[in-house]
Order: sequence, then structure tokens, then C-alpha cells
Amino acid sequence: MTDRMSLAACRRVVIKIGSALLVDRASGLRKTWLDAMCDDIAELAAKGVEVLVVSSGAIAMGRTVLDIGSGALKLEESQAAAAVGQIALARAWSEGLSRHDLVAGQILLTLGDTEERRRYLNARATLSQLMKLKAVPVINENDTVATTEIRYGDNDRLAARVATMVGADMLVLLSDIDGLYTAPPHLDPKAEFLPFIPAITADIEAMAGGAASELSRGGMRTKIDAGKIATAAGCAMIIASGKVDHPLRAIMDGARHSWFAPSPEPVKGWKTWIAGKLVPAGRLVIDDGAERALLTGKSLLPAGVRTIEGDFSRGDTVAVMALDGREIARGLSGYDAQEARLISGKKSADIEGVLGYAGRAAMVHRDDLVMTAARKAKSKEEANA
Repeated sequence: MTDRMSLAACRRVVIKIGSALLVDRASGLRKTWLDAMCDDIAELAAKGVEVLVVSSGAIAMGRTVLDIGSGALKLEESQAAAAVGQIALARAWSEGLSRHDLVAGQILLTLGDTEERRRYLNARATLSQLMKLKAVPVINENDTVATTEIRYGDNDRLAARVATMVGADMLVLLSDIDGLYTAPPHLDPKAEFLPFIPAITADIEAMAGGAASELSRGGMRTKIDAGKIATAAGCAMIIASGKVDHPLRAIMDGARHSWFAPSPEPVKGWKTWIAGKLVPAGRLVIDDGAERALLTGKSLLPAGVRTIEGDFSRGDTVAVMALDGREIARGLSGYDAQEARLISGKKSADIEGVLGYAGRAAMVHRDDLVMTAARKAKSKEEANA
């Protein structure tokens, strides 16, 4: 797919805004920029586009209000800064949008709110109702309670999860960089800009760099991860600079940005949730024969599983890995890790003899499995066959 959908032509758009765009380390909230962004949102809303905002900045704003010095924060300092900053951030968005008679609705999410199915559905229902009532959801990670071990840690992937949750047409990641380059441009002056990315391949992933500033925990790596989540669900993605005033209007007027095409065969419904899971509970390493079977739409049978990694329960999400270390799929395990280890490499007909009961024939059933990587490149021998 090479046709680029205009923002104004979208039905539903998720806009992610980085901390460094909203908050100046010395002076605090960049109100003029925020007001211009609210102008852009109102312009889209007037055209019938439903807009959701994933707004970073709570910790950055809170540490400015509390006059916490530069450098890394302890967990409790981050949580305190977020508690103060989130109030100021919500007020700023509410006031900015109210100038256009738009109502802001604050949603604070944790990792569990998108990773656990019931909480995921509850969050989706709340967002849907807000949009039905013509409010603009303003979403952030709940940094006041999130811990180092249980958190998104960046709003790029959170925004992608939100985009797939609500069935958005477009995800826009606004940051301090105007798109994807073949290498980090601040490190490599020969880095080339990529305006169009038809698919996120291993080569594209290799181009990702690290975090760019003190105020932002995300870098290009998390943006590519976000792209994988969004495009797999049929949502296009844009990476663009937010340094200018009216950044959405600038995109619509042709400002430089990278556009990631949505998958031509997107996953839907139940499988969207599986594909977007950030933290698999374990990993199943499979052989080449099992990989070929999965690529033709078959279930993963125990016979094709080489090794089991992690401690997971039946129904948990596991990553399915190729022998060369590539993740090729994610799915819901039909067995606990202990049982999976016992039957890995065994034929399905042997399961009852090993476990003492007739279990499922599939380690991961095809109805609960989503392919997450493209077919690996053919060898010269295969290509000439």
C-alpha cells in the first residue's frame, strides 16, 4: 500500500506527544505550543475526525514544579513528580481544548490495563464512551503507581496499544525527530531519511537508536516497536517532528515525516490483543518445519518445539521464536510451562502417555496465534530450486 491517507480523511487518530515538546526543563509548560496543538485537534474534530491524545509530560512537569534537579530520578521521586505534574498537565489540556468548546477526559493506564484481557476491555469501553460523547481522551501512563518492573516505560508503545484498542486509522508519534533515518542522524551525518516504510523488517528494526533527551524515555527503538503493534492491526503510523507550532497542520501541509504502511492483512478482534502484548510470559523455540507450518496457517504442535523458556501458565501469551532467534509469532499457550517441557518434541498422539491425560493436540492453537514477523529470506539454493 503506497497511498498515504490524509489526517483529515481519517475516522479516528491517536496523537502521541513527547515530554520534551510539552515541557521546557527551565520554564515548565510550553503553553503556546500546547495551544497551537489544541487548535490542530479542533481543526480535525471540525472535520469529523475522532482524536485521542497520548500525552507525556507528567513527570517532567512535576519535577519542574517541585524544583527537582536534573539527572536520573529514584522511583519514589518519579512517582511524586508524576502526582504533582499530572494535575497540572490535565488542567492545561482541559483549558486548551475548552477554548474550542472541546471537553478533555483524562485516562491514566498501567501496563496491566492493556495486558490483562478484562481490564483491556474495560479501558476500551471507557474510551469508546468518551468518543461517543464527543470528548477528547487525554491518556498517559499512571506513573504515580507504576513500578520499574511493571510499566510501559514509554508512551510510544502505549499509544500503539491505544490505537489498536480503539481501531484507529492512524497513529502519529510527535517527537524531536522528523522521521526514520537509516542511522541516528545525530551520530551519523550520512544517515538517509526514509519517507515511506512499506513494512517493518529486520533491516528497519536495526536502524533504531536510543533515547534522545533527558525528558524523553523513548527513542527510535520504541517507535519501531510501536509501529509493529499498530501496523499489524491495520493502523498506519507517522513519525514527525513536533518542534514546530501546529505540527498536525504542518503534516497535512506536506512537512517531512515518515509514513509506515498498515499491514495488507491486519489482525482483528481477539488477535489484535494477542499481537499487541508487550511482555510475553515465556518463549517457545521451534524448528524450521514448525515455522513453515505456521506460515501456512497451521497450529503449533508439540513435535515442532525444541525448547521452552520461562515460567508460564496455560492461557498466558508466549513468544514463538525461530532457531535463529527471530520472533515469528505470539499466541496463547495451551499448556503450563512444566507440561510444555514434558511434551516438547513429542507427537500429539504421545501426549496422553506423557502427561497421563489426553491434552490438547496443539501447543498453541492457530485461533490463538498471530504471526508477528515476515517470512525469512530464502537462501540462494531455495531461490534457485
